[in-house]
Amino acid sequence: MTSSSDPGAERLFASLPPNDDDAHARLHARLVEAAQREGVLDIGYRTIDSPVGPLLLAATEAGLVRVAYAREDHDGVLAGLAAAVSPRILNAPARLDAVARQLDEYFARTRQHFDLRLDLRLSKGFRRQVLAHLPEIGYGRTESYAQVATASGSPKAVRAVGTACATNPLPIVVPCHRVVRSDGSFGGYVGGPETKRALLDLEGVA
Repeated sequence: MTSSSDPGAERLFASLPPNDDDAHARLHARLVEAAQREGVLDIGYRTIDSPVGPLLLAATEAGLVRVAYAREDHDGVLAGLAAAVSPRILNAPARLDAVARQLDEYFARTRQHFDLRLDLRLSKGFRRQVLAHLPEIGYGRTESYAQVATASGSPKAVRAVGTACATNPLPIVVPCHRVVRSDGSFGGYVGGPETKRALLDLEGVA
């Protein structure tokens, strides 16, 4: 803190820019590098813009652990990751470069399958069984909640399939948007019904 009785110090601080974004970015990059080198960066995250709004991407060393729409509250999602996985979280865009590139390709219709390591620790039991099946629903195709329940080994667990889709921690990459009602209507979606419609339109689902 400067004092009016120290004009030299006032001149020194007055010569500094109020915000030095470049310096801040360099310091942050060095912090991320050091954390990764010392093995104390448990979760790296970044946000990207997409045709369905900003997406938060987060990854552990094991793989992609979270994709979140803005409506899920990105700050709340990060707090949830800190509680469920680890509080050692940093904005580390490079860790998510491959994910961001593949999502760009998906939205550009040049990619139909994701080739990424996934960390499914946020889903347990039957929900995880459902998530394991969802990538088997091909691009541009849909299955009903009942069909997914049968494929996941519990034909009567239709409502549980809905819950698994609604709590899917990796939407888009694990395509719960391809699960629709038996009458063909789209049903709910973690990203909102308009986003589900946009993704199915993107994939050419009538």
